[in-house]
Amino acid sequence: MAQGAFGQHIDEPEVLDLNVEPEVRDIAEVPAVEVINTVAVHLLSAAAVHCGLAEDDPRVDLDEARKLIDSLAGLVTAAAPHVGDPHARALRDGLRSVQLAFREASPVPDEIGKGPGEKWTGPVT
Repeated sequence: MAQGAFGQHIDEPEVLDLNVEPEVRDIAEVPAVEVINTVAVHLLSAAAVHCGLAEDDPRVDLDEARKLIDSLAGLVTAAAPHVGDPHARALRDGLRSVQLAFREASPVPDEIGKGPGEKWTGPVT
């Protein structure tokens, strides 16, 4: 254990094993668009599950969904100029879908323009 700036004990971070199998692609070789799309799809999928859209698990957790949708909206908005129109359009469509699903799942819907991600996307109706 190491000691933090204020005398508290902190765990040492795990050392990453950089000796990965040769079949694993080096992250430096992965195009940024692919990384962005992969992250966006993970956020989108998790948000959909938390909005109750999973067929096998209809539980709803709107607090978690809000965090994921806000993060997705920020990523999509920032990345759109860099990923190209077809990718950006697909990401925006997915984002809008989970924003609407959130609104439908909410017992007391947010004001138009105040829902998750709407700070970055504008009002979703």
